[in-house]
Amino acid sequence: MVWYGELVDVQHFGNGGNTLHIRLSDSDLGDGGKKNKVVIISAVVVGLIFLGIIVWLVWRFKGKLKVLPTVSSASCCKNSDVIPVFDVRKSRDLSAEFSGSADFSLEGNQLSGPELPFFNFSCISIATNNFSEENKLGEGGFGPVYKGKLGGEEIAVKRLSRRSGQGLEEFKNEIMLIAKLQHRNLVRLMGCSIEGEERLLVYEYMPNKSLDCFLFDPVKQTQTKLDWTRRFEIIEGIARGLLYLHRDSRLRIIHRDLKASNILLDENMNPKISDFGLARIFGGNQNEANTTRVVGTYGYMSPEYAMEGLFSVKSDVYSFGVLLLEIVSGRRNTSFRHSDDSSLIGHAWHLWNEHRAMELVDPCIRDSSPKNKALRCIHIGMLCVQDSAAHRPNMSTVVLMLESEASTLPLPIQPLITSMRRSENREFCVDGLDVSNDLTVTMVVGR
Repeated sequence: MVWYGELVDVQHFGNGGNTLHIRLSDSDLGDGGKKNKVVIISAVVVGLIFLGIIVWLVWRFKGKLKVLPTVSSASCCKNSDVIPVFDVRKSRDLSAEFSGSADFSLEGNQLSGPELPFFNFSCISIATNNFSEENKLGEGGFGPVYKGKLGGEEIAVKRLSRRSGQGLEEFKNEIMLIAKLQHRNLVRLMGCSIEGEERLLVYEYMPNKSLDCFLFDPVKQTQTKLDWTRRFEIIEGIARGLLYLHRDSRLRIIHRDLKASNILLDENMNPKISDFGLARIFGGNQNEANTTRVVGTYGYMSPEYAMEGLFSVKSDVYSFGVLLLEIVSGRRNTSFRHSDDSSLIGHAWHLWNEHRAMELVDPCIRDSSPKNKALRCIHIGMLCVQDSAAHRPNMSTVVLMLESEASTLPLPIQPLITSMRRSENREFCVDGLDVSNDLTVTMVVGR
């Protein structure tokens, strides 16, 4: 049936009848279809916007969620036998300064793995008896170190001093580096705490403190039996720890501040390298780097690092050589400033050159020290402190030299520092006063 014109009436049949399909133009349907389309389109757009916001938030806080792991919540009580762990992201005890500003990522390095727990500052304060003087173990460039107790385990807490030359960068550096390193000759970092301007590092407690406390104290040397065997074990332990940093760890680390005060001793006098605030990471194919900010301790710095800012694994080898000579001699490198030798290196060289190297060995162990091993250690020390980095052995070679007496060692070259002070002390005058026998003065006179 076909209609032309306007449809006026359609009769309803109670029984029977046929289904009538009517074809109409879009304009005759009204706005109902358009409204449905608008609702559908709007819902899709809003959903996409919310999905984009969620993706952006996840990407924005991804790094922070890695650094701040969720730890089971527990209240901080006065009983120091309970480990005060908590959910850092929910704790009200942390300053808002940390929640949005601290970024613990290292340039050019994507680090993964379990992160350090963050402790509540108030709990660390209780564990150290509010950082009392009675619990103070010592003080270094970073700040004071305090003894404490958490969960029945003794800890050492390093507190950043406001007067310290080290700051947030060194703090971040130590957290990111030492948390990724595991070796029996490296100190273990248990956690840290940040609240406002307070920055704390929590370490395993080393009951024998640092190597310098015993090495340069004759009384403690006798009490702890710091004999040749013990010293040689300490030398080997430090060498193995450095070898791990330079070659065997998944991160190639240059310590840059190796010295006696940064070698901690556990209850069995095993050495552990500590203080990674100045350490640097090297890439897999990187051999050396340059810096405009020379940091470290003078006397332990290699010549190329102190004068040109160049550092490499050979910079640590130089520091190890100085430390080795200190352990053998029982004297600080700086204790020769007012002598003709100017340094322990100069003193060792002149004794070595005059075939009197055994006189360098600490007098309290000289008679009981095996001569061959003592002379070999001095020889290795002199090779490590060569002026040119190319002439120094790497740590894998040093460990081999220490463990095997069969290999023949190359002869060291006289370090430049050994002749500087002596040449300065030579007095000579052109006008007939005292002239050194090593010098010749020629006067040019006209005819």
